[in-house]
Amino acid sequence: MYRSAMKTLYQWKESEYRKPLILQGARQVGKTWLMKEFGQNAYEHTVYINFDSNTQMQGLFAADLDVKRILLGLELYAGVKINPANTLLIFDEVQEVPNALKSLKYFYENAPQYHIICAGSLLGIALHQGTSFPVGKVDFLHLYPLTFEEFLIATGKESFAQLLNDHDFSMVSSFQQTYMDALKHYYYVGGMPEAVLRFSQTQDFNLVRQVQQRILSAYEQDFSKHAPLEIVPKIRMLWNSIPSQLAKENKKFLYGLVREGGRAKEFETAIMWLSDCGLIHKVSRITTPALPLKAYEDLKAFKLFVLDVGLLSCMTGLRQQTLLSGNDLFVEFKGALTEQYVLQQLITDPDISLYYYTNDRGSCEIDFLIDTSCDIIPLEVKAARNLKAKSLKTYREKYSPALSVRTSMADYRKEPGLLDLPLYAASELKKLSRSS
Repeated sequence: MYRSAMKTLYQWKESEYRKPLILQGARQVGKTWLMKEFGQNAYEHTVYINFDSNTQMQGLFAADLDVKRILLGLELYAGVKINPANTLLIFDEVQEVPNALKSLKYFYENAPQYHIICAGSLLGIALHQGTSFPVGKVDFLHLYPLTFEEFLIATGKESFAQLLNDHDFSMVSSFQQTYMDALKHYYYVGGMPEAVLRFSQTQDFNLVRQVQQRILSAYEQDFSKHAPLEIVPKIRMLWNSIPSQLAKENKKFLYGLVREGGRAKEFETAIMWLSDCGLIHKVSRITTPALPLKAYEDLKAFKLFVLDVGLLSCMTGLRQQTLLSGNDLFVEFKGALTEQYVLQQLITDPDISLYYYTNDRGSCEIDFLIDTSCDIIPLEVKAARNLKAKSLKTYREKYSPALSVRTSMADYRKEPGLLDLPLYAASELKKLSRSS
C-alpha cells in the first residue's frame, strides 16, 4: 500500500541532521506496517522491538541508560549484530517503557550513527502525563489515515492520482464522473488502512463496515483500559456526540449536546485525552484574521472532527444505498461528511494550521482559515455544485485576501483572487496556492 510518508522516511534516513524519529498517530493508522515496510526496503536488517508487556525490555531500560549496554542487550534479545550502517532499530509501543523514550537523548548525543524509529498508539497521552521526554533530541512525523490521493492509488487508480498531482485539470474534468464515484467510495470507506485494503480486495461495503465497527470497538476498549476511570463516561459521551455536533447547520461544538446542562470544565479533560490519542481534531474559531492566526484564537469556540471520514460515516449509520443516490451523499448530514473530508486532506500538511472564522454577529462564517505562515487563505466548503458563497463574498469585501478558495463538486476554475477547486482535488490546495 502506497503511503506518501514513506518519502519523508527516506529523506530522514539520508539527512545529515537525522535524529531518532518518533512516529505519532492514532491506533490502526498503519504506523507499525510503515516502519517495518521502510526497514525492509531501505535497510539490509531491521531489529523490531515491541515494548508492550515486554518484561525483558523493561528490565533492560530500568538500570542505567548507557548506550553501549543497551545496544548489547538489544543484540542479545534480537539475536543479531546491530550495525549502524545497515540496520534500522524500531521501538514499537515505546510509551510502555518510559525509560526507552528517555534513552533517545543519549542515542542522539552519544551514538547518532544509529537509525532509530519509535511509535506508540497512546504516545501522546504518555507525553502529557509527564513522561521524561528528550526535547530537541528527536524528529517527529505524524501519520494519518490515507488521503484521497493515497486511496486512489490503493484502489488501482494511480493514473488518476497522478493527474491531480500534475494539476492537469482539463484532463481531470474529462473524467469527472470517475473522480466523483471514487470520492463517494472514499466517504464510505475512509482512509483506515485495513478498511481500504478490504475494499480494494473485495469491493464489498459490508466487509468494510465490519472492519470499521471493529476499529471503533477497539477505540471504546481503549477508553476503559487507558483513560482515568473518572473520565471514561465523559469520553464516551463526548465521542458519541460528535456526529450530531457535525450534523448541525452551525458545527460549533456545544457541550449541551453531550449532556444536558454540560459545561466546559466537565469535558475539557475528555477532549484533551481524545486529542492526545489522535482520535479527534480540534479546529478553533478566529474573529480577527491576522497573522499569526494562533494569536487570535477563541479558546471557547471550536469544532471537533474525528480522525477519519469513513469512521464518521460508520458512526452515523450511513447506508450503502446513499452511494447510489446521485450526489446526495455529499449533502448528507448538512455536509458534515464533506467538511470532515476536507479537514482530513488538509491536516496532513505539517506546514499549515487550520481554524474557522465567524464575525461577531454570526452572519458570516468561513469553514476553514488556512494559515500557511505567509498568507491566510479562506476556504468555503460546498457539498454540491452550488457556488453561491455569501459568507466568502462578505469576507473578501472586508479583508481583501490575496487568494480565496471555494471547493465543491464544480469543475476547476481560476479567476483573480478566487480559486474554484473540485472537492476531489482538495489535497492540492496548498501547492496550487503557491502558484496563484
